Amino acid sequence: MKIVHTTAPVNVEDLKSFLENDLNTKFKEHRHLDVDLKVVLSGNSLDISIPDLYDDFLFRIEAVNNDELHIIKSEHYTDDVNVLTIEEIMNNLMLDYPGRDNIDYVGEKS
Repeated sequence: MKIVHTTAPVNVEDLKSFLENDLNTKFKEHRHLDVDLKVVLSGNSLDISIPDLYDDFLFRIEAVNNDELHIIKSEHYTDDVNVLTIEEIMNNLMLDYPGRDNIDYVGEKS
């Protein structure tokens, strides 16, 4: 699990819109596949999936205490090329969303 701690509150609805605008475009640029990534809001978390190819979520982003994001990668698809591509894209997007100046910690937790 990746943890991103911010100095500004995180709004999951704004994050959902941000990811919907950028994630599909960047994924298609990298993989040249005609599939759509879905970003689904459920409470304080977002599930990212490709329903046409996978039965379960690929990533889950949980907002914790309004200033921390937990990014969880599904254990079922860890070495899948599409998942690795999404992970690379999200590593950059997660820095862009709150803004690099608003992030005070990025780390990994098992």
